[in-house]
Amino acid sequence: MASLVSSPFTLPHSKAENLSSLSQKHFFLHSFLPKRLNNGVGNGSGNKAGLRVKCAAVGNGLFTQTTQEVRRIVPDNKNGLPTVKIVYVVLEAQYQASLSAAVRNLNSIGKNASYEVVGYLVEELRDETNYKNFCKDLEDANIFIGSLIFVEELAQKVKKAVEKERDRLDAVLVFPSMPEVMRLNKLGSFSMSQLGQSKSPFFQLFKKKKGGAAFADSMLKLVRTLPKVLKYLPSDKAQDARLYILSLQFWLGGSPDNLQNFVKMISGSYVPALKGTKIEYSDPVLYLDTGIWHPLAPCMYDDVKEYLNWYGTRRDANEKLKDPNAPVVGLVLQRSHIVTGDESHYVAVIMELEARGAKVIPIFAGGLDFSGPVERYLIDPITKKTFVHSVVSLTGFALVGGPARQDHPRAIEALMKLNVPYIVALPLVFQTTEEWLNSTLGLHPIQVALQVALPELDGGMEPIVFSGRDPRTGKSHALHKRVEQLCTRAIRWGELKRKSKTDKRLAITVFSFPPDKGNVGTAAYLNVFASIFSVLKDLQKDGYSIEGLPETPEALIEEIIHDKEAKFSSPSLNVAYKMGVREYQNLTPYAGALEENWGKPPGNLNSDGENLLVYGKQYGNVFIGVQPTFGYEGDPMRLLFSKSASPHHGFAAYYSFVEKIFKADAVLHFGTHGSLEFMPGKQVGMSDACFPDSLIGNIPNVYYYAANNPSEATIAKRRSYANTISYLTPPAENAGLYKGLKQLGELISSYQSLKDTGRGPQIVNSIISTAKQCNLDKDVSLPEEGQDISAKERDLVVGKVYSKIMEIESRLLPCGLHVIGEPPSAMEAVATLVNIAALDRPEEGIISLPAILAETLGRKIEDVYRGNDKGQVVDVSDKLSSILGFGVNEPWVQYLSNTKFHRADRNKLRTLFLYLGECLKLVVADNELGSLKQALEGSYVEPGPGGDPIRNPKVLPTGKNIHALDPQSIPTEAALQSAKVVVERLLERQKADNGGKYPETVALVLWGTDNIKTYGESLAQVLWMIGVKPVADSVGRVNKVEPVSLEELGRPRIDVVVNCSGVFRDLFINQMNLLDSAVKMVAELDEPEDQNYVKKHAVEQAQALGVGVREAATRIFSNASGSYSSNVNLAIENSSWNDEKQLQDMYLSRKSFAFDSDSPGVGMTEKRQVFEMALSTADATFQNLDSSEISLTDVSHYFDSDPTNLVQNLRKDGKKPSAYIADTTTANAQVRTLSETVRLDARTKLLNPKWYEGMLSTGYEGVREIEKRLTNTVGWSATSGQVDNWVYEEANTTFIQDEEMLNRLMNTNPNSFRKLLQTFLEANGRGYWETSEDNIEKLRQLYSEVEDKIEGIDR
Repeated sequence: MASLVSSPFTLPHSKAENLSSLSQKHFFLHSFLPKRLNNGVGNGSGNKAGLRVKCAAVGNGLFTQTTQEVRRIVPDNKNGLPTVKIVYVVLEAQYQASLSAAVRNLNSIGKNASYEVVGYLVEELRDETNYKNFCKDLEDANIFIGSLIFVEELAQKVKKAVEKERDRLDAVLVFPSMPEVMRLNKLGSFSMSQLGQSKSPFFQLFKKKKGGAAFADSMLKLVRTLPKVLKYLPSDKAQDARLYILSLQFWLGGSPDNLQNFVKMISGSYVPALKGTKIEYSDPVLYLDTGIWHPLAPCMYDDVKEYLNWYGTRRDANEKLKDPNAPVVGLVLQRSHIVTGDESHYVAVIMELEARGAKVIPIFAGGLDFSGPVERYLIDPITKKTFVHSVVSLTGFALVGGPARQDHPRAIEALMKLNVPYIVALPLVFQTTEEWLNSTLGLHPIQVALQVALPELDGGMEPIVFSGRDPRTGKSHALHKRVEQLCTRAIRWGELKRKSKTDKRLAITVFSFPPDKGNVGTAAYLNVFASIFSVLKDLQKDGYSIEGLPETPEALIEEIIHDKEAKFSSPSLNVAYKMGVREYQNLTPYAGALEENWGKPPGNLNSDGENLLVYGKQYGNVFIGVQPTFGYEGDPMRLLFSKSASPHHGFAAYYSFVEKIFKADAVLHFGTHGSLEFMPGKQVGMSDACFPDSLIGNIPNVYYYAANNPSEATIAKRRSYANTISYLTPPAENAGLYKGLKQLGELISSYQSLKDTGRGPQIVNSIISTAKQCNLDKDVSLPEEGQDISAKERDLVVGKVYSKIMEIESRLLPCGLHVIGEPPSAMEAVATLVNIAALDRPEEGIISLPAILAETLGRKIEDVYRGNDKGQVVDVSDKLSSILGFGVNEPWVQYLSNTKFHRADRNKLRTLFLYLGECLKLVVADNELGSLKQALEGSYVEPGPGGDPIRNPKVLPTGKNIHALDPQSIPTEAALQSAKVVVERLLERQKADNGGKYPETVALVLWGTDNIKTYGESLAQVLWMIGVKPVADSVGRVNKVEPVSLEELGRPRIDVVVNCSGVFRDLFINQMNLLDSAVKMVAELDEPEDQNYVKKHAVEQAQALGVGVREAATRIFSNASGSYSSNVNLAIENSSWNDEKQLQDMYLSRKSFAFDSDSPGVGMTEKRQVFEMALSTADATFQNLDSSEISLTDVSHYFDSDPTNLVQNLRKDGKKPSAYIADTTTANAQVRTLSETVRLDARTKLLNPKWYEGMLSTGYEGVREIEKRLTNTVGWSATSGQVDNWVYEEANTTFIQDEEMLNRLMNTNPNSFRKLLQTFLEANGRGYWETSEDNIEKLRQLYSEVEDKIEGIDR
């Protein structure tokens, strides 16, 4: 296994001719590289055939093809002894070799009994054939043993099978597992069937309140003392309990000797055929529960000083190791691997670290709590200083609690004391080495949940797979290439602790997307150059060696992009380094793998024809570089490919330069987000042939990421090994009213005071004409001007218009851009608190302010919201901000005493305001710069959740190492309740718009971040549409659903077509499994088809396609593994598309990969026909907006995933589906049509002076933000046709007709202004905007002026 790349593995699931020539050269890895592209990109169809990599299910289509037969030992039993049959089920294979050795040894002695044994890995029981064999094996077994069974659906299978045979079996022994499996235990009179109910101290251990780790620890203590006590109790019951405890000791002792005595003891005591035979066994050999272990040491140590003394006297140590200043790496190991002798992978890591000159302190624990040993052995008890510079856990588990119940606060407390980088590497558990190598998904989803997602909550980084598993012996073996990388990276992180600040070299990387001079330094909500400037100033003050830094952020921009006015296509960004082709090839070992897509280097991207160019500028020990882009965004043919292309030579050269020429000690990726982590490769658990892994190489990666985007931050963590540090997004403010809308507001208030005088009708006429000028007649049905209407109707019209402008005025939007290290101002902090106060938080017993005030008036806030939907004028949360005066004697009570709310409930108010007081501390605390410095100094960065600070204030203060959540914890009960409301409102709205008919199919999108922020609301919406509900297991994890009866549902089951974003697919593959099995379950229910549209369509499609109903009921789609987005956004942003049909083809070819819960191991398989047929039944398309920061035109993702026009083309009747957007940004969830939402967005952002002036105040970046909103609006026109003409017309009036504004834009960022003009002209040319010839002429004239200006200055 020396080098994975050269191992001649073949791909069992792909026909050779469908793989690129590269994969046939045993680069098994790149089954995702399309065929050579550069020969005839223009010929269209001829090329596409070679791009479809077919995936047929391997074997059983599951993640592992191993079976129990490799663990079966049948004795030849020549002496005719009684046979004892043992069946065991374990989570990991480390017991296999040890138990097999014990049994073989017993059989070779041939005394008393002969032993037959067969073992199953719990994961193998997913396979139906294996499960049948398991049940069959149990039928004639004497003894059953189970250990660490923590996966709900498999625990149920084990329980069902063993329960059937339990009374007949002679002994059932289950060691720590889920309670329902533990209850199967039976030894003579000892049983655990009462587990969790009994009062005895033994059972109290299993009570839920004991975290998994504390439980395991107290169990270990108990195991030590109980046998001694029980020995003297006379009853059989006590003896049986004693033997159970001894069994546990033998099992945890794991060595062949211990297991041999264990088998002798149990069979001699409980197998009837051996009753009366005295079988001698010795007591368990006990090992230390926790300690330090080194393969060359004479013993295990439980004192770190003794261990270090031995280490210092080693004769075999190399010179580097004797250096007192050598780096020291702590390792965390699982004791079971050491005692069962399955430790070759641990030995390899220890040897590799020592060969690289690092000392090692390898600690272990027998239970599941490693926090004690970490504090005991890695920290000096007297000085409290740590002995190590970095720590690597080789267990793959969370620090406290392993796979059972975790205690993350306890883990974080221990790691904060240790205060060094904490890496959690992965041993393959559920797959063999070959299965992992051949999988495009990479790691098994259950392993991702247990061993990647959970350690991230402790602040663990770098999930590098360092060991594989032999399919035959079950033993672990080191993957040498991976071990080298793991050890190098661990030492490099440790070096940050040891190196002086003056010597440290930092490469700051900014992004430029789409590639254009006006876009250098793109990042979500962040003023990039002002932030870099403030970071550099701070680092300089701190002693980092930074030379020649300009005086202002503006001057910094000038120097990096050389000259803002310069033309992009000339190499006008500042060139920091020219890399010759030979040098590039020497520095970049994987350069050859890129030629398939990009030809020979240097190619034409980031190159001058001879050299590869690295753009950026060096300031002493800091280099600021511009990351190259994907490279294919301008090529419509490449955008059609279903799998993404590899990085181009310029991209690879950039990272080779950073690591090997500039010799960075760390790279800082600045802002959300670049392209490195989205390059092709396995989703999680990459091999050395995955591009993100090759590109980042051995450089420690620190990444500033927006706090509200935990999903993509998690991709950066897992695929580019980043330490992600959160930054705040700008605080949200109310949009306010302007121009005609403001005038309308004034007219309405004068109507309210004068409506009963004779002027009422006159004012209403003005309201109607002003509303029409503001284009509100698209949202509100208005009578003709001057029409005679009754007083009641007048009130109604005014009420409806008022409701609309209230909606616009109160819409929350972030103003301006954030600068790293600038905490919010007092006003901004108040704005954030106002929003926090508006939400109920039942889990914390907090009631929102609007609800408390509504209650005072005897109203329910839901009714107030409902009334408000219909245009009744009630404003509950009036004057909230002026109540927030802290410090006086309950000022909120004083304030309310003069209002109609004077009877408000004081206790509820007090609880709410105390909570807001706590939140205020979090809002103003700021640790963005502090955490960056900690990371660069090789310290531990405290982890914290990402998400929306208003929904979850625990996201604050920013500057935390962002993590997502345990993927098996969603959807929560609260999310399901919110989802029901939205689904019912959606269906009500669709019925109202479509003559009372339910939609038969809804096509919708699932996003990663939204589901993290809302704990799975949109996921729960899908479940509720098809009429099923999630069921949590005893540990609170959701891996199962059950159907809701049609009576309870009260409507038909709605069919769905789910497009999961690539990020959702990576983070929530368990949930895709859940959704797919739910849809298939519903398709097979015995129900009438007019009440079950899933079944109706699946049956029709099964007949049309000639497949089974389950396959036809495929509804969960995404990209191919390692690819992201439909590329429609790239085509729109770069104007690289011919017509809408081409965009729809991109969507279909990129998004038609399905997940199949019947064969999850195959990963994403192309099922385009089923996808098209399912979409062709859609009556509605649907997306969610869940936070005020991101709306439809802020990012390109939303239209990139919108299939509205596509569905119309696929439908047989050619009818356009309704398009809806659910807005859950406030407590009052709304379902609007897509066109209403686009209008609301345009009014509150693009056309709103408060918003665009806020953007322009940030200068260069602000112009780009305005241009981006207009481009995204064109995106909506292209995918849905739901943008009104007036939106473009008003935008033209605002930015082009106004001379002063036009000059500001042109002078601040001419490149982005040129793109803005181009977008207006494109909107007109593509037929999305009709306007006067004069307007178009003016735009053309301006365009050539800007071109001249940009080029003229360049000459």
